[in-house]
Amino acid sequence: MGKFVVKKTATGFTWSLKAGNGEVIAVGGEVFTTLAAAKNGCASVAKNAAAAGIEDQTAEGFETVKCPKFEMYTDKKGETRFRLKATNGQVIAASEGYTTKASCKNGIESVKKNAPDAPVEEAE
Repeated sequence: MGKFVVKKTATGFTWSLKAGNGEVIAVGGEVFTTLAAAKNGCASVAKNAAAAGIEDQTAEGFETVKCPKFEMYTDKKGETRFRLKATNGQVIAASEGYTTKASCKNGIESVKKNAPDAPVEEAE
């Protein structure tokens, strides 16, 4: 089972979503000023991930999907990434770069599976 890990940094709080094997599958889209705000960010991802569709912006003439949605796109290095947008269009989670589109889709499926029931833990 996955979990959200909230960590204090020099500038605030960040979070990451880890799969059952401990691998990071998504990170928060911003640095939060308070622990409560970071935890709210985790809750937003948990709520939006399950209902989110996938908009594949790597495909020519792709179909636009209504928020909440995962946007798959190609970054400047040519890697495929995803970002999760909430109902209001704000980016609430982002991925690492994947070398293949299939790996990126697996990352999205992992977030959809792990986020809704993931507990929130504070890093030591």
